[in-house]
This record gives sequence, structure tokens and C-alpha cells, in this order.
Amino acid sequence: MAKITRALHTGISVYNMDESVEWYEKNLDFKKIKDDYVPPLKARIVFLSNGEYELELFQYDQPKPLPKDRLMPNDDLQTVGTKHVAFEVDDMAGMKEKFLANGVEIAHEVQMEGNNVMFIHDNSGVLIELIQNN
Repeated sequence: MAKITRALHTGISVYNMDESVEWYEKNLDFKKIKDDYVPPLKARIVFLSNGEYELELFQYDQPKPLPKDRLMPNDDLQTVGTKHVAFEVDDMAGMKEKFLANGVEIAHEVQMEGNNVMFIHDNSGVLIELIQNN
């Protein structure tokens, strides 16, 4: 029987590729592994990796802005579609300290089922969830 064997990547559209690559490298320890311009899409596509997990960033020549109701986790959950990417972290306090030092916008913090959960925005406003399982 056919089955999914592992997650490969998450695709995220961004406003400015160079700034986004720098943001993901600086804040989430991703490294650039591929950088191409795809003429039929009129978009630059960059793959970043952190371990075996990859992000695929798209910068279109004419990007459409992120709707304002997608900026807050609880509001965004009401809109049909993909919501966010989530990463498990081993030290939420350390991550928060790093984010604050780097000027990262923290959108929401909560305890859920005893776990620390934090939502941040990347430099394009995209929501990212971080979870420290306790």
C-alpha cells in the first residue's frame, strides 16, 4: 500500500528574497541550498534547509500582499487554507531571547496542554509556530 514516507518542504511566498533568506538563516538556522529564477513563473525560487527539512521560498516579480486577517493566529485559523509551519524547539526562552534581540515580531504566546507555544512573523508577515513540548 502506498504511503507518505516523510515531509519534504514547505513553500512560502515572500516580498524580498535576499532579506527573507537572511531572516531564515539568522533566526531559524536555515541554510541556502538552491537559488534559481524560473521565467515561466516570473519568480525567483530558493530552497533552504535545516537538517533534512526544507523551505521553498518564492519571490514573484509582482507579489500580492498578505491579507491583514492572516496576521493573527486565531483570526487566520478561521480562513480556509494552509495556516502556518510549526517547528519543535528545545528551549523556548532561548528562542524568544534570540527573536527579541533580532527584532522578530512575536504575534502570540500561550501554554497549550502544558507545552510552550509561540507564534512569530517572518519578515514578510508569514506566521510560524514554535512548540516546546514539556
